[in-house]
Amino acid sequence: MAVVLQESLRGLFYAPYYSALSLGAYQAEGLEVRFVAAPRPGVAQDALFDGTVDVAWGGPMRVNQVYAQRPDCDLVCFGEAVTRDPFMLIGREPRPNFTMADLKGVRLATVAEVPTPWLCLQHDIREAGIDPASLNRVTDRSMADNMAALRAGTVDVIQIFQPFAEDLITSGDGHLLYAAANRGPCSYTTFYARRPVLEAKRAELGLLLRGLYRTQKWLHNAAPATIVEAVRPYFADADAGLLEKALARYQALGIWNQQPILPRDGYNRLKESLVSGNFAKGTPYETAVDNSLAEQAVRADPSAIK
Repeated sequence: MAVVLQESLRGLFYAPYYSALSLGAYQAEGLEVRFVAAPRPGVAQDALFDGTVDVAWGGPMRVNQVYAQRPDCDLVCFGEAVTRDPFMLIGREPRPNFTMADLKGVRLATVAEVPTPWLCLQHDIREAGIDPASLNRVTDRSMADNMAALRAGTVDVIQIFQPFAEDLITSGDGHLLYAAANRGPCSYTTFYARRPVLEAKRAELGLLLRGLYRTQKWLHNAAPATIVEAVRPYFADADAGLLEKALARYQALGIWNQQPILPRDGYNRLKESLVSGNFAKGTPYETAVDNSLAEQAVRADPSAIK
C-alpha cells in the first residue's frame, strides 16, 4: 500500500505531519508514504488534479479557492492537524494591552507568501469595527524581509510565524502583540484529496489517518525538546534552542488538534474570513469536509506512536 503525500509550504506549525513521517507512524500502520513538495503553495492543488499526488496537506482555504475557480472541483478535507491560526503580530515596541485599534497609524507588514494569514487577520480587524483598507499596510515582502524591516525600523508591526517570531522575541528586537490562535478555533491545516481518490484509496487513507492520530497523541504528551528531535530533519539549518522555544509556544497556544476530526466551528470561522475578504464565496462544510475516516480512526483508538 502506498500514498503520494505533498506538502505545499515548509512551516514549523506543520509539526504533526513532519513528526508522523520521522517517527515512522505510517510505516507502523503498514502504509508506504512517498513524500514530495509542491513547487510553490499556489499550485499545490494542480498535482491532485493531474494525478501525480494522492493527498496534500494545506489549508481548507485552498479547497475553498479551487471550488470558486473550477466547476469540476471535488476536493475534500479529511484529516485536521492545525486547528488554530499559527501566525502572530510582532511589534517593535511592547503594547501589553494591544487591540486591533492599535494597528491604525502604524506601518503594518503582512504575509505575502500565502493568503490565509491576512484573510484571517482582516476578519479580526473588521470584527473590531475597523476597515482593513484604511491601514498603512506593506503587502509584497517575504516574512524574512519583514523581519529585517522591523529590525531596521522601517515597519512597526509584522505578521509572521514560528520560528521567525521567536527569533525576534528572544533577541529583544520584537514583542508579541497578538497570537492569532487566541481568537479560537480556525481550521488551518488538513489533509485534502479529490473525492474519487478518497473512495478508491479508502483503505490506504484510513491508515494515513491512524498514523496521524497516533502522532497527535504523541505530540500532546511530548516535551518540546523531544518534538524538536522529530522535526529537525525538516529544519536542519534552524537553531535547535530556538525551535524548542517556538514549539513550546505553539503547544501552549493549542494550535494542534488532539485528533484528526475537522470541527465545524473552526471550518466556519475560516470560511467567514475568506468570504469577508472577497477571496471565495465559501464552500459549505458538507461539501468540503469528510470526517468519516477521521471518526473511524478515533473510534479505533490506536496507541500513541513511540
